[in-house]
Amino acid sequence: TRVQKLIEAGYVTVNGKLEKSNYNVRPKDFIEITIPCSPRPDTTEPEDIPITVVYEDEYFIIINKAAGMVVHPSLGHFSGTLVNALLHYSDKLSETTEDDPRPGIVHRIDKDTSGLLVVAKDEVTHAKLSALFAKHTIEREYYAVIWGRLRQQEGMIESFIIRSNRDRKKFMMSATEGKHATTYYKVLEEYDFLSLISLKLKTGRTHQIRVHMSGTGHPIFGDDFYGGREIHAGTQLPKLRARVDNLLELMPRQALHAKTLGFVHPRTGEMMHFDSALPTDMQQLLDAVRTQQPGMDIS
Repeated sequence: TRVQKLIEAGYVTVNGKLEKSNYNVRPKDFIEITIPCSPRPDTTEPEDIPITVVYEDEYFIIINKAAGMVVHPSLGHFSGTLVNALLHYSDKLSETTEDDPRPGIVHRIDKDTSGLLVVAKDEVTHAKLSALFAKHTIEREYYAVIWGRLRQQEGMIESFIIRSNRDRKKFMMSATEGKHATTYYKVLEEYDFLSLISLKLKTGRTHQIRVHMSGTGHPIFGDDFYGGREIHAGTQLPKLRARVDNLLELMPRQALHAKTLGFVHPRTGEMMHFDSALPTDMQQLLDAVRTQQPGMDIS
């Protein structure tokens, strides 16, 4: 099981390339396995880490996750995660298995993405919420600041997403192979060389929004992993590098926030909708770029 997880995480290569676990080994194949040096603890321990609870009832909790927090324990991240915080916060979370230490976690967002997450308190609620995600009936809206201006004010980005052959931790768009992914976008504001957009997911692939925006030439501002700290627009503007550096100081991570979450309550049938304010760093970024765009304010 552990080897299979290493393969899925991109820690195993065959002749320098990533292969799936069903690859048929051939004579003289060179197989390289990287095993992370951090040993996995036997149990996930509760930790007194502050979390922001937006809503809670007897069935689930809605958390507004801060940027910089990993959602659940994984290779290289066995403490300081949202799961560690949840175990300290509540003694009622959906159960997990020894090989899958993610009590309560129904879905996840990236470490440096902020925003709303739903956490299940029991196994029935967990299963019902998971089914809603699988059927794509969960409403999720993200806000992002991206490089440049999109050709259309709203539209759809559709592709397959595969793991990059150059960097096992990255993903990329593909026209023919990988997992199908669909992202809908709408432009909210446009600036000299950046834009504020909203995005809705039809599918929920790893790094989906970040990969789709980077793959279309409009990476998310500040996203070091997918080129968002490089200049992609506004090259004709005076003192652009200095302006960008100042903005990057305000936004040291990708400018991506999971703003809203909506779904049918898995136990009562009531329609639930949750909204969250933009985090401080993202709001400061928008305030800074709006100083040269008078009359623009969506707060």
